[in-house]
Amino acid sequence: MTGKTIDQLHIGDSDEFSKTISESDIYLFGGITGDLNPAHINEEYGKKSFFKGRIAHGMLVGGFISTVIGMKLPGPGSIYREQQLNFLAPVHVGDTITARVEIQGINTEKNKVSLRTSCVNQGGTIVVDGKAVIHPPQAG
Repeated sequence: MTGKTIDQLHIGDSDEFSKTISESDIYLFGGITGDLNPAHINEEYGKKSFFKGRIAHGMLVGGFISTVIGMKLPGPGSIYREQQLNFLAPVHVGDTITARVEIQGINTEKNKVSLRTSCVNQGGTIVVDGKAVIHPPQAG
């Protein structure tokens, strides 16, 4: 299974991935990465915080962008080169997040694609915004 090669991509192409954040997502991500910040795993601490409750790890949410790139557009075989993320709003357990990538530029000679990346919650609030540079899979 291989994703789209550079010759199959066009400026404006886009794709998405949606997922509802669960308790286990937060605990598993914290355990895997070692990020056990109480803002993510301690409800009492979270209630006293600026956000008035626990929040999901920003990089957990940003990781959904990787899902779009690696599984949908361009898809399997794609390689991340750069990612810039701006975390704009908190994400809580039960929020449904939609990650979206859109092709902004294509450099055929270098097999390089520039993407606009974002994650939006179920209410339409942009929670993560950014840009990425990737290499789509090579032909053949």
